Amino acid sequence: MRYTSALSPALAAIAAAALSIGAPAAASAAPAPATAASEPAPPRLLIALAMDQFSADLFAEYRSHFTGGLARLATGAVFPAGYQSHAATETCPGHSTLLTGNRPAHTGIIANTWIDQSVARPKKEVYCAEDETRAAADPKDYVASVGHLLVPTLGERMKQHWPAARNVAVSGKDRAALMMGGHVIDQVWWWKNNGFVTLDGRSDVPAARAENAAVAKLLAKGAPALPLPAFCAPREGAIQAGSATVGTGHFALAAGDATAFRASPRLDQATLDLALKLVDAMKLGKGAAPDMLAVSLSATDYVGHATGTQGPEMCLQLATVDQALGAFFAALDARGIDYGVVLSADHGGFDMPERQNRAAMPQVARADAALLPKALSAAVAARTGLPAQGLILGDGAAGDFWVKADLPPADKARVVEAARAVLASHPQVAAVFTAAELAATPMPTGSPETWTLIQRARASFYAPRSGDFVVLLNRGVMALPQPGPGYVATHGSPWDYDRRVPILFWRKGMAGFEQPSAVETVDIAPTLSAWINLPVPQGAYDGRCLDLDSGPGSTCGVK
Repeated sequence: MRYTSALSPALAAIAAAALSIGAPAAASAAPAPATAASEPAPPRLLIALAMDQFSADLFAEYRSHFTGGLARLATGAVFPAGYQSHAATETCPGHSTLLTGNRPAHTGIIANTWIDQSVARPKKEVYCAEDETRAAADPKDYVASVGHLLVPTLGERMKQHWPAARNVAVSGKDRAALMMGGHVIDQVWWWKNNGFVTLDGRSDVPAARAENAAVAKLLAKGAPALPLPAFCAPREGAIQAGSATVGTGHFALAAGDATAFRASPRLDQATLDLALKLVDAMKLGKGAAPDMLAVSLSATDYVGHATGTQGPEMCLQLATVDQALGAFFAALDARGIDYGVVLSADHGGFDMPERQNRAAMPQVARADAALLPKALSAAVAARTGLPAQGLILGDGAAGDFWVKADLPPADKARVVEAARAVLASHPQVAAVFTAAELAATPMPTGSPETWTLIQRARASFYAPRSGDFVVLLNRGVMALPQPGPGYVATHGSPWDYDRRVPILFWRKGMAGFEQPSAVETVDIAPTLSAWINLPVPQGAYDGRCLDLDSGPGSTCGVK
């Protein structure tokens, strides 16, 4: 692919041509027979797109400016108030809901990382997409794995019902590709260091080699800054966040800078290009059974963390990915593939406090460093008389915290109660819930925007991995005490700016509609299952089927 930088009206056509360079022409598929005279046949290829950190707020803010793929999706079935309904609004839990139809309490993916004090290594953190029982060749690395995911994905269910079905996942992150692809997957690729890689023990394929070669060529020579669309210009302006200055970046790429490539629109373009190469190589959508293609676009998240959500960088990122998606869909159309699409996100996001404070939100703040595990351990030690070293473990100023495992039960209980007392008096803390309280809370039902904080936390709670207590910060408090280059903003809160995401379904010829009422991302898998007439056991999903027929008919229910 040639990584185009123009954002003129001709960009979609240019990008579409670039996407198809070197790709073999696909033979036209014979139309599948309709299941009834009045309804279309199920799509032959399901495409699940995740835009990492694409909040409902960003969708609403930029919707009028989209002219490419996102504009196309907005003509389908639009649910602008989708919810990642749980409290742990991070990448791994969010992606685990999208194609399993289950909340983190059932997927087992409670966070990006958790503490397991039984692991035989000094650092007790476990990454959601690793096999901690295996050592990587590089001691600073890990062995990627989907072993922590407790439930099957839609692609796995399709393969079980139709052995000829193919299940493929591509992403800028391993945890995104693996959580959407699952355990039984034909091809899975993600970006790492300076190219796309796959699971340990799997062979390279020509499609990935070709895309990596194209990226290597670009990295070798670098690329100029991307031109800023006129509607992004008002967002220009330098903002200082700690030692980082943001608000003026246009994604210039120095030769050899793979880190800058990753945190730019070019990563999403490369991910879509690899996905299209795999469509061609595997003839997805042309086989005897429907196929599943999961594509997670990671750059919006990298840009959001590095520069915030309200600067020119995010505006440029969204404008570019909109055009890249338009080119991707046009390439699929040219191949004659009958496909159905859903696009959503793993979580939302919130702009950095330094810019929020300038935009009528002076109450937005960074978390106090006193909430970090080391400081909390010291405060609790002072109350209990226990040694502070390693007393309370965690990976930030909010979320799950674990008490030192080898303490006697009575001392553990004292630590939890002392921690609750310390945290309850802190002005930035909204709530503290113990593991026992969460375990005793029924799984929430009803519309997710009405859930209480403990219900949101319950949807993320899985007893074998969750902490001894969970800390939720007040609305507007960002759990990132100290910003710096590459990391000025984050997500992960129980508040709607991190929970609300758009959910968009599209298929050629469908009559579009908009439903503003709240739905959940766990509704995606049952909706797609019904779309392709896939029988699923009762109770397999936490979510429900969303009827995509705006007329008197229904797409829900296996026919």
